[in-house]
Amino acid sequence: MADSGKSDSAFRTIGELSTELGVPQHILRYWETRFPQLRPLTRAGNRRYYRPEDVALVRRISTALGRDGYTIKGVQKLLSGKDVATDPLPVSAAASVGTGSLLAELTRIRRALAAALDG
Repeated sequence: MADSGKSDSAFRTIGELSTELGVPQHILRYWETRFPQLRPLTRAGNRRYYRPEDVALVRRISTALGRDGYTIKGVQKLLSGKDVATDPLPVSAAASVGTGSLLAELTRIRRALAAALDG
């Protein structure tokens, strides 16, 4: 059962999904423009109905952007199956390391590796 009290196989409106995941409705609509895999059913008046597979995809996108620190472009590559290992650090990792401390850390690692190779 989902938090909304609906069955996991039930369709959800954009309002229900927004509340359930804590993601604003306008963000869900924006994601629809950025992720072609996300295509909820639309009925009269452009009312959106998210299928269970749409809900799972939105959860995956939300987790990748929020918790894992991916960018929109990174999640697009992740969902398309392209290699994301060549992408730069996720935003959260890059933001947590300042330029000066990053350089100092890389210098320390380089010295440690050189010392290990020298024996």
